[in-house]
Amino acid sequence: MKQSSVAALMQAYNILQQAVAVLYAQSQIAVELGDDDDASLLDAKADRLFEEADSILVLISEQQEDG
Repeated sequence: MKQSSVAALMQAYNILQQAVAVLYAQSQIAVELGDDDDASLLDAKADRLFEEADSILVLISEQQEDG
């Protein structure tokens, strides 16, 4: 994989991690306010983005092992 592709994937990973942090923080606020529906929704979306970010790291690692 070209270094520019790795850089783009790492940039996407970092952006996703920031989004995950925001969603988890907002979820915690929703819990504190007693808004369980919003907290659950925010948690679920954060979990999905976390999984996607993790898959980016796996892809990079696999490509670097092959390369």
